[in-house]
Amino acid sequence: MKTEHKTFYKDVIKEIETGSLAIFAGAGLSVAAGHVNWKQLLKDITEDLGLNYNKETDLIAIAQYNTNKIGNRSVINRKIIDEFNKDIEHTENHEILSRLPIYSYWTTNYDNLIEKSLEGRKRIPDVKHSVSQLPYPKPRRDAIVYKMHGDATIPEEAVITKDDYERYPVDKAGFLTALNSELLSKLFVFIGFSFTDPNLDYILSRVRIQMKGAHRHHYHFVRKVSKADYKAEDMADYEFDLRKQELFVNDLSRFGLQPVYVDSYEEITDILREIESEFKRKTVFISGSAEEYESFTPQQAQGFIHKLSAGLVGDGLRIVNGFGWGVGSAVINGALSKIYDKPEKYSREQLIVKPFPQFATGGKTLEVLWADYRQDMISYAGIAIVIFGNKKNATSGEIELAQGVFKEYEIAKAKNLFVIPVYATGSMAKQIFEEMESDGFGLKTDSELFGLMSQLKTLTDEDEIIKQILKIIKLLNL
Repeated sequence: MKTEHKTFYKDVIKEIETGSLAIFAGAGLSVAAGHVNWKQLLKDITEDLGLNYNKETDLIAIAQYNTNKIGNRSVINRKIIDEFNKDIEHTENHEILSRLPIYSYWTTNYDNLIEKSLEGRKRIPDVKHSVSQLPYPKPRRDAIVYKMHGDATIPEEAVITKDDYERYPVDKAGFLTALNSELLSKLFVFIGFSFTDPNLDYILSRVRIQMKGAHRHHYHFVRKVSKADYKAEDMADYEFDLRKQELFVNDLSRFGLQPVYVDSYEEITDILREIESEFKRKTVFISGSAEEYESFTPQQAQGFIHKLSAGLVGDGLRIVNGFGWGVGSAVINGALSKIYDKPEKYSREQLIVKPFPQFATGGKTLEVLWADYRQDMISYAGIAIVIFGNKKNATSGEIELAQGVFKEYEIAKAKNLFVIPVYATGSMAKQIFEEMESDGFGLKTDSELFGLMSQLKTLTDEDEIIKQILKIIKLLNL
């Protein structure tokens, strides 16, 4: 993590946790997937007007000149249909943004990549591309996609010409009202806008006038103008572009926009990955099942699980649990006791319970359903705690290690979760601890984290074990 990005990370993760982060996507987000940008969209039109494609930057004017020339916008509409209705796969950036619990997406793009990525995560996007859709929420939605410049399926309503922009405060006033409200109540991250993009200035200018300076700060990604991109004989162009970028970034501060500088567009993906990783480290998956509790009495074991779950919630963490046999009830009770005791401080959203399917349905065997379920459940978390891990053999009635718990450990490793097996609970948790210990827990042996993990093997008192686990998690989240 770059030092200059620390405040950005802190702000973004805080707003994700409170459900107050919004994404504003520009053309760059879609270009990376294979769609054209504005300049490419209007290339043929620019040349048909007898203008130099390489020199023209006022793309809104180009669209208007074409409409003036032929008396309608049929050529532009055809271009939008042809270019933005292609079957193109969304990018990793889309994937990450759809996995995070972000509920508000704004875009000036005409394509459907944002909504497709949300649907791929089994989320229900409520797409708004016309003012008439704004008052009517889609049932069971869990994200809103505001397409304030229209949708490729209705190209005649797409905002692209000077006429469209001039009429926008009247024809599309509902979008401006909604955007004003969200800019006051949410932290926005603008992604995919360049400092030559004509959209951003138009949008923010309209909003700034209506908000009269009453705005909070937001962030936008900016790729630094780099000397390495210029030939020796083009240093004058480099100096010009650098100065222009500095002035543009400074001008955006009028709207409360703070820059997040990157050296390349690929770095944005790295930043989004790190944000997702940091956010997930605030979510703990508790893996375990128990027919018997080894050295614990049933009452001690249930009390231990209850206090562990309550302690995690008390530290502001979220819990994911699959309601494992002999474990799940105590996890739920511990979390809820903390939540209900101080509902003004803790939230029910800190507990995610996903009980395993008990019957084969949809043409899938129970084993396949459970495998899919484990993958989905563990994908929410960044840390896994393993406790106990035994079951009764359905045929012999003998107590055996729970292989399902081991599968969850393997999935957690594959998804880069930090795994904390509780040695004192025995069974599969003990076996996993010993396996991890033999590999040094994947840590430097002189690190503080290695020391804390190693000490878990010697602890037997339930309160001391819980205190140690919470220490480990706090260190992971520093």
